[in-house]
Amino acid sequence: MKKLKDVRVGILQIPITRIALLIFADLLSVLLASVLSLYVRYDFKFMDVPRYFWEALLECYIPNVLVMLVVFNIFRLYKSVWRYASDTELVNNAIAVLFCAVMQLVICVVCGIRLPDSHPFFYGVFLLIFTAGIRFSYRILRVFQNRRLSRRSGLTKFNCMIVGAGAAGNAILKEIETSHYLNMHVSCAIDDHPGCHGKYLRGVPIVGGRECIPECVEKYDIDEIIIAIPSASRSALRPLLDICKETGCKLRILPGMYQLITGDVSVSQLREVQIEDLLGRDPIEVNVDDIIGYVQDQIVLVTGGGGSIGSELCRQIAQHEPRRLIVFDIYENGAYELQQELKVRYPDLNLVVLIGSVRNTARVEDIFRTYRPHIVYHAAAHKHVPLMEDSPREAIKNNVFGTLKVARAADRYGVRRFVMISTDKAVNPTNIMGASKRICEMVIQNQNLKSRTEFVAVRFGNVLGSNGSVVPLFKKQIAQGGPVTVTSPDIVRYFMTIPEAVSLVLQAGAYAKGGEIFVLDMGEPMKMLDMAKNLIKLSGFRVDEDIKIEFIGLRPGEKMYEELLMNEEGLQETANRMIHIGRPIEFDSEVFEEQLERLNRMAMSEEGDIRRMVREIVPTYQYEE
Repeated sequence: MKKLKDVRVGILQIPITRIALLIFADLLSVLLASVLSLYVRYDFKFMDVPRYFWEALLECYIPNVLVMLVVFNIFRLYKSVWRYASDTELVNNAIAVLFCAVMQLVICVVCGIRLPDSHPFFYGVFLLIFTAGIRFSYRILRVFQNRRLSRRSGLTKFNCMIVGAGAAGNAILKEIETSHYLNMHVSCAIDDHPGCHGKYLRGVPIVGGRECIPECVEKYDIDEIIIAIPSASRSALRPLLDICKETGCKLRILPGMYQLITGDVSVSQLREVQIEDLLGRDPIEVNVDDIIGYVQDQIVLVTGGGGSIGSELCRQIAQHEPRRLIVFDIYENGAYELQQELKVRYPDLNLVVLIGSVRNTARVEDIFRTYRPHIVYHAAAHKHVPLMEDSPREAIKNNVFGTLKVARAADRYGVRRFVMISTDKAVNPTNIMGASKRICEMVIQNQNLKSRTEFVAVRFGNVLGSNGSVVPLFKKQIAQGGPVTVTSPDIVRYFMTIPEAVSLVLQAGAYAKGGEIFVLDMGEPMKMLDMAKNLIKLSGFRVDEDIKIEFIGLRPGEKMYEELLMNEEGLQETANRMIHIGRPIEFDSEVFEEQLERLNRMAMSEEGDIRRMVREIVPTYQYEE
């Protein structure tokens, strides 16, 4: 117990000792500043200073000290952590010294003490030099100490280049400079502003604009490029990233302006450049007020809630204060991980996680009867094209009739809005998965004709990073040393990020009036070959030297390019310029329902060629016999 008490006393004594030493140093600073002011005034000759000025100096000393102690305490100059001192502390120090110099003049006038007219000025200058020098010596010593510790640690330093000599770049440099845990050496900085060229940022030369990057990578033997331009949009960053990825250096980037505004700019905030950064367009923006307006205080059900799209839907819905969020999925691991995440992030969220299949009519009915959801997002589906080509009946059972059972339950139990996740593969489908999703769209449109529920579908292209996406496959192949397999050098796809896809789905729910197929303007399609090359370069490898690319041909059911709209569909704009509405294709409802019954019998019987029946329902479906 006594030992613990001694430790506590020691801990308390450390700051008191430092404060006492700092006060003692300041007392000496006042004395030295006063003496040197007279020394400078009389041309650096002590013998020429009149005796009465030395006597006046002694009379002023005690008042000057008292003023200094009070003013310095007000400006917290005895409470700052000087090893982390910044320009804020320097400004406070300067203002405090200015007060002290002015007060010396006041003291002389009030007390009738005579000193040279220039004395307050020189006194303030020398006092600032001494007090600031003493305080900032902590930081200078810390820099040297960190360098010494870094050398002792044996960490191999690697050379970095910072692109962006602004506030974010300065913050990154500051942390690297003051930390002995980072084995980074910033050799140069790049900035497109010509006025910065040839200057220094915290001792690091700003060598030129982005056109100098390849040359400087070679000159300074750069291993890593840090892009510190959080204000730049994705479309503005793409040309810069195109230059950087050709250097073969590891690339890291600050996420965005939020970190700069909140002061969280640090090395720990850096992330690796992702393929999403090379899409060449800014993320889709949605009207958050619209989303909040129809999600807040509602009971929301998400089928397939543990999947890539479903889980992100749940995350974004949880932000908008639903009355209850119901996650329904057949895959328990994904549902469990999402449950634990949402519990931590949103402890007040009324969350229900249920396991089951959309193909189970009784289970679906029980959920709707028990929880009475107001809004349903239907994301449950089989999506892997090659797997569904080998098991076409499972695509029909799960996608078509799972959707039908959930849609009928939504109608029966008075759901207000039903939003189904569709795909660009539903347009002129060449695979059973795409054809099944086209039938799902028809199911939604048909249900909307005879229900008070507003049924809509949302159609978009490939989602980067989702389960089954090509990007994780490419990354895995790169990690294994290659080769990276691409189906064809000419194959193209539309791409979007998971948050963008979910934003579109939420916005579609806000725009829904019933029967629409919402389509995202996804910009220009991207060649799969270019994507593979970019991923190899972003991983720090050289294409066809370190990692080879092999062409394996189209897989069953794949086509060279995807479409978002059928030829007979037209486009109608919405309030969001990136979201459009495709005009529904007319079909005979009675004939369609009869075809669905026959399709169901064929799917359950495991007999006959189900693809023929699917093509009867979806005439645009093309497949090899």
